[in-house]
Amino acid sequence: MSSTILDAPSPKLTLAAAVVVVGLHALTVAALVAMKAPEKPVEAKIQTPPIEIELVTLPQKEPVAVVEQEAPKVQPAPPKPKAAPTVKAQPKPIKEPVIKEKPPKATPPKKAEPPKKVIEKQPDIIKTEAPKTPATEPKVDTQAADEQRKAEEHRRAEERRIRKQEQQKAEQEARDKAAAQEAERLAAEAEKAAKEKAVKEAAEAAAQAKAKAAASNTPVNFTASDADWASPPRLSFPKRAARNAQSGDTFNVVLVLRVNKQGGIDSVRLSQPSGNPSVDIAAQRQVRSGKFKPFTNNNGIPVVGNVTLTVSYAVP
Repeated sequence: MSSTILDAPSPKLTLAAAVVVVGLHALTVAALVAMKAPEKPVEAKIQTPPIEIELVTLPQKEPVAVVEQEAPKVQPAPPKPKAAPTVKAQPKPIKEPVIKEKPPKATPPKKAEPPKKVIEKQPDIIKTEAPKTPATEPKVDTQAADEQRKAEEHRRAEERRIRKQEQQKAEQEARDKAAAQEAERLAAEAEKAAKEKAVKEAAEAAAQAKAKAAASNTPVNFTASDADWASPPRLSFPKRAARNAQSGDTFNVVLVLRVNKQGGIDSVRLSQPSGNPSVDIAAQRQVRSGKFKPFTNNNGIPVVGNVTLTVSYAVP
């Protein structure tokens, strides 16, 4: 045998390989026929209430379309054909072994995923408002309303005028009252000032008169009734004069006394004698023991006074 004959496959081996390939394809076809496509679950249709559409003036929006996606169908992958086994040429002719190949196990079909439940989205309710047709307003007679409005404005203006007059009157009364109070205050102050001035002038005049009288030593004549003894003199009939006198006789001596501003007797002058020299001398001496209250002028200022005093003696 030549080398070319040994390298070529035998007809039996070729036939066996062809039979195996055909068998594999037949098994693949049978497996595909045996597989059933998953049935799509029937979804219950949801009855939706009728949609009410209200017309509004908003701009229209395009409705959003919801696309229902179907679950992708899972197709089984075709089995890969196995390559025919290569047989090496034997150097010696040998008996060809019969190769029994196990049929390929059919791959179980993949479980199809349940289709996703697609919720139908209701389209947005678009409210479109029908264009309003301008309604023709009925003509209303506004004369009565205008007259009522004018009357109301006139009434309000009259009320404002009255309030303004009352306010002005109240302000004028307040000003008059304030002016009267100010006048009364000024009059009271003037009267008080006049009284103070009169008192001051009187005090000044009295002070001047007092100062003048104090500065002046000119005696002022007073009567015995004007005299007021601070301490009366001690008068007694002189014993020496009683020798020449009879019991029951009366001797009257008229004296002129000069009284100083303190009421003391500065001097005694005989104005009319009694006829008995002893009695006259005794009367001038005894009268000095007394003291007068100071004589005053019309302003109450002490002055020097001359007092005519009659002293009477009765013989015991």
